[in-house]
Amino acid sequence: MSQYLLSIYQPYGETMDQFPDPDFLAPIIRDVTALKEDMHRQGVWVFDGGLHAPTTATVLRPQGEDVLTTDGPFAEAKEHLGGMTVIDVEDLDAALAWGERLARATTLPVEVRPFQ
Repeated sequence: MSQYLLSIYQPYGETMDQFPDPDFLAPIIRDVTALKEDMHRQGVWVFDGGLHAPTTATVLRPQGEDVLTTDGPFAEAKEHLGGMTVIDVEDLDAALAWGERLARATTLPVEVRPFQ
């Protein structure tokens, strides 16, 4: 078994700190909850979590002998890491299958990467 990170990317916009319309969000919450329950049932779920907006980040950057602390985000981008799930599956094909299901449930891009 190998662990994979399923990274969920969200669009960055002016209304990031506001929740989407409840009618839009309800089916997504339903589908993500069902997927998470299936991950638990099949024993592949290790960890998951959502992140606050990039504006809440703090960046620590080494600079000589010091470490400079600045407000985030680290990089300006059109999308940001909004959440993640770690799974433990047999191989990349299994990880991609779970990643596809997560992309469909969230309606967002999902990046699948193996841990070393």
